[in-house]
Amino acid sequence: MTYDLDILKKQEELLQFDHFNYEDAYALGTFMVEHARKNNITIAVSIRMNNGCIVFQHCPDGTNLLNQKWMDRKFNTVKLMERSSLLSALIWKKDGDTPAVHGLAGEDYALCGGGFPIRIKGSDTVIGAVISSNLYHIADHEFVTECLRKFLNCPEAPEFPYTIP
Repeated sequence: MTYDLDILKKQEELLQFDHFNYEDAYALGTFMVEHARKNNITIAVSIRMNNGCIVFQHCPDGTNLLNQKWMDRKFNTVKLMERSSLLSALIWKKDGDTPAVHGLAGEDYALCGGGFPIRIKGSDTVIGAVISSNLYHIADHEFVTECLRKFLNCPEAPEFPYTIP
C-alpha cells in the first residue's frame, strides 16, 4: 500500500497548474470531454472551485443524477482533505479511519477515486477539484490524471496501477 500512496502523492506533486481561472477550467473541461469522446468513454466531468462555483460540468448521455451525487461527494472529500479522493480513501483504509470518527456524515463524502485537487505550482493550497464519475472508481481517478498529464504536458506523472474487478 505504501507504494500506491507514493504514486498518488507524486501525481499530486507533479500535476499542478502555472495558473488556473475559469477560462482554464473551460479549456480543461472541453479537453476532457473530447478525450472521453475520442476514446468512447461515457463519463461525467465536473470542475469546481472551493468557493462552491461549478465552473465546468458535462454529463453525457449514459450518465444521470447519481453521477452528479457522486461528484458532489468526491468534491466534498477533496475540499475537506485537500488531496485526491483516492489518496484519502487509501490513507483512511490504512489507518482504519471512517468519516464518522470525525463527526462527518458518510453520505456527504466519497472515499473512492475520481476527485483530484487543483493546485497552483509553488503553493500547497487546494483551490478546487477536477472530478469524474461513471467508471470503476480507480478508473475515474486515472481518467482525470491521464487528462491532466496530457493537458499539462507532464508525461513524468506516474500512472496508478489497477485492475477492474
